[in-house]
Amino acid sequence: MIASLCFSVFVTGIVIFTTIAATYNSEEPFACLRDLGFPFIQANSTDRTALIDTRDVESVVEEAGFTEFSDSGSCSVDEPINCRDLEVFHLLMTTAIDKFKDVHFNRFGKPVEGENGSSCHMAWRFRPKEGKATGFNKDYRSSRVLRFDNCTLSVVGIGGYHSGGNARKRKGRGKIEKVRPTAVGFGEKEESFRQGKYLVYVGGGERCKSMWHYMWSFVCMLGEAEFLNRTLVFDTSICLSKMHSLSGVDEEGKDFRFYFDLEHLKDASSVVDQAEFWPNWEKWGGLKLHLVEDFRVTPMRLAESKESLIMRKFGAVEPDNFWFRVCEGEADGVMKRPWHKVSKARPLLDMASVIASRMGWDYDSAREEGEGWEDGRKVYVATDEGEAVFFDPMKERYEVHLLEEHRDLWGGDSDWYLIVDGEVFLRRKKKIETFNALTRL
Repeated sequence: MIASLCFSVFVTGIVIFTTIAATYNSEEPFACLRDLGFPFIQANSTDRTALIDTRDVESVVEEAGFTEFSDSGSCSVDEPINCRDLEVFHLLMTTAIDKFKDVHFNRFGKPVEGENGSSCHMAWRFRPKEGKATGFNKDYRSSRVLRFDNCTLSVVGIGGYHSGGNARKRKGRGKIEKVRPTAVGFGEKEESFRQGKYLVYVGGGERCKSMWHYMWSFVCMLGEAEFLNRTLVFDTSICLSKMHSLSGVDEEGKDFRFYFDLEHLKDASSVVDQAEFWPNWEKWGGLKLHLVEDFRVTPMRLAESKESLIMRKFGAVEPDNFWFRVCEGEADGVMKRPWHKVSKARPLLDMASVIASRMGWDYDSAREEGEGWEDGRKVYVATDEGEAVFFDPMKERYEVHLLEEHRDLWGGDSDWYLIVDGEVFLRRKKKIETFNALTRL
């Protein structure tokens, strides 16, 4: 009796389902399931129509072309788009995946209302499919969604990088170049200070050198501190080299946090700002100092030092006064330079991402002379050449882009200007180090 009853229920369900399905147009065979609450996207290909669960969108986007969603029943063309509707979310998501084929999407945020009734803003995390990037960038864009007379919804336009400000995660106000003050240190407790072991570099030729030179020396200094199991004491007030400044002169008093991710460095290693260290050193007094005035004294010879502070003092004669000399020779095979613990500041990297996004993440880059691109390719030229006419010969074969085109992203006195140039250069698909043959008149 139970078996017969179950079979009867099953047959009745089939009949009801068939009856409902028959009331819909044959061109939309799954419309009944939509109204019954089944989430799906209809994907058309040349030989089939498939019912796809929304959880599998990314796995099928490569082989299927997504159609627009349709509302069942009556609708008003002028009615504002409900950006929080699941159907709208699916439409925005699949449209973005279809448009930006050169990036890998990691996560989509929930859409929110935009500037008007036909605008929706949505955020996502992504990274270029090509290249060596391991982390994900963030973007939030404005999309224009229209409803037609037949109730069909369609995305008719997607704005530029970071155009959908309403979907941005709010962490505070301020311009992109604003640096959030961060304390670096251990507080002012006498016990914790006295128990610490420290390393500091004083003097040296790193002041006002290029960022690349500074980083090469900084990771050596940090590497020695970690080798000796000591807290690194360093100056967070640095000098911006004239090769990176718009003024053409060295600029003192720049904040380390403006160029490097100090939060990441603090989480990964033990560091303290000199501005905080020296007042505590004087306040709690009586601590012993080990002074080293020759860079050829290896870190291995200092490993057994019992003094609270090891101070390396560098002379004034180049090249023997550079910090990185400590890591050369015998030390090179023993110490490791912790490059992964020193990364660029997030706002600086975001600026480079904006420029790369404007070029569709599909461009090659050049620095000085040579050739090797396909005709018609986008070529980003990283240069300090002041005359744009210098690159006119290249424009006959390539779509040439320069950092100068993106001045709207920062003020005229930006400290990031030429540093961002190098970051955009590194995000290319193909790199050419020189381009003299292409610009020869």
